[in-house]
Amino acid sequence: MLLNDKQAKDKNVKHARADKQKYTPEKVKSSLRERGVHIRTLTRGGIVQETPELYKEVDIVADVSHNLGIATKVARLVPLGVIKG
Repeated sequence: MLLNDKQAKDKNVKHARADKQKYTPEKVKSSLRERGVHIRTLTRGGIVQETPELYKEVDIVADVSHNLGIATKVARLVPLGVIKG
């Protein structure tokens, strides 16, 4: 079954909401702290949005893109910090 853009977006939003309900701000902060990551947000919900498990594995995405020929891997970067806003 193929989904149109709106259906795919709706499905992804529902999936993300369900996943976010599994995590609490305290658990996320603790997990990030164990990895050496410091997080500050204006809201408790902002902490849950940064749960690493809610994101796609960047290595897998990079490999697939490289293997399909739509991108070329040239370096592996490690972020020192991220500011969103």
